[in-house]
Amino acid sequence: MLEALRISLNAGAVTGFVVYIVVAVILFALFQLIYTRLTPHKEFALIREGNTAAAIALGGSLIGFALPASNIIAYSVSVLDFVVWVVIAAIVQLLTFLGTSLVVKDLSARIARGELAAAVYSASVAISIGFINSACMTPSA
Repeated sequence: MLEALRISLNAGAVTGFVVYIVVAVILFALFQLIYTRLTPHKEFALIREGNTAAAIALGGSLIGFALPASNIIAYSVSVLDFVVWVVIAAIVQLLTFLGTSLVVKDLSARIARGELAAAVYSASVAISIGFINSACMTPSA
């Protein structure tokens, strides 16, 4: 058992974990920053005020981003490969909000007013596109 643990926790594996988790957290934070700057409503101010709709919509977009990011980590061949594909995943998620805004009239204003229906739909679309995006980022045979 100790031998298996020693093999599993070798220096290369631990270093790879640390590098990927640090880069992933930085990219996650950058995505969140960019997303909250590009949406017309102010997510964090609304969340601090107790706006559940803002939390749901933002949470859905974060999950929609993290889904393909986790898949990319699993299949990437290098940290640079990971970063490039995560940027693509972020762009897809930002475009998803734009598309949802075209479908749901006044989406941002509705979220700011606390309308749960708009927020749940927005989050659902973001998560769904995240799943599809994740599947598309799996190497083919």
